[in-house]
Amino acid sequence: MARRRPGGEIRFDPATILMTGASSGIGAETARFYARAGRTLILWGRDAGRLEQVARDCRAAGATVITRVLDLSDGQGALAAFRQDDSANPVDLLVLAAGLGDMRPSADKTERAETVLELGLVNYATPAALATAAAERMVARRRGHIVLVGSVAAFHALPFAAGYSGSKAGLTRFAEALRNGIGDHGVGVTLISPGFVDTPMSRRVASAKPFLQSAPQAARLIARAVEEDRAHLIFPRLFAGLRLLDQLLPAPVRSAILRRLKADQAPRPAA
Repeated sequence: MARRRPGGEIRFDPATILMTGASSGIGAETARFYARAGRTLILWGRDAGRLEQVARDCRAAGATVITRVLDLSDGQGALAAFRQDDSANPVDLLVLAAGLGDMRPSADKTERAETVLELGLVNYATPAALATAAAERMVARRRGHIVLVGSVAAFHALPFAAGYSGSKAGLTRFAEALRNGIGDHGVGVTLISPGFVDTPMSRRVASAKPFLQSAPQAARLIARAVEEDRAHLIFPRLFAGLRLLDQLLPAPVRSAILRRLKADQAPRPAA
């Protein structure tokens, strides 16, 4: 799992990688980035057709690929699937890239309760449970790395996306706590907080998307953060500054600014 560079230092070189959200966006491009001979990729996604296309690309690059179609809103099913996959192929790197991004329609005054529940399951509860299941097994093996893909939305109380920003805020705190809990046992934890990335989810957003990055760019940044065992990567860097500004502003000023923000989004395509 480790390989020496010419300079002699060791970098993380996982043999088996499990990726959620692998049928599109950041998950798909991260799978393609890691695909090479000698690696086993276990790819999870909701869309069977798109997942198989990603799998074909990864096999063409030389990787052994196993696919699983499932929805992370079924947390118990996801846990059972992870334990089955890890028992067959012990996972060195778990990348929890699956997520949903929904906001309040501009014509509505509140979000739908059912949507907020789904966001909580897919963006927070199930990834946190999967990370915990992986941590249990990786700690026993004293090796491995867990990546949780959050969002810069976690840093701001967005009035039109309380469910989304709240679920990502929960994941942010969980990732920090998990790293503190298992960091002395040979297992790394990295939180990724991207801004706008050109994915099917972000293309639904009708408002401006400043500093938009491509999904392949995001995949390269994630892989570098894993190799460096970074606790938290925020990109683009401008959003780290915005996070600090949010923390420094007096609460009334911060709330007044956030209430003025406007955004809209196309409906989510049928699964």
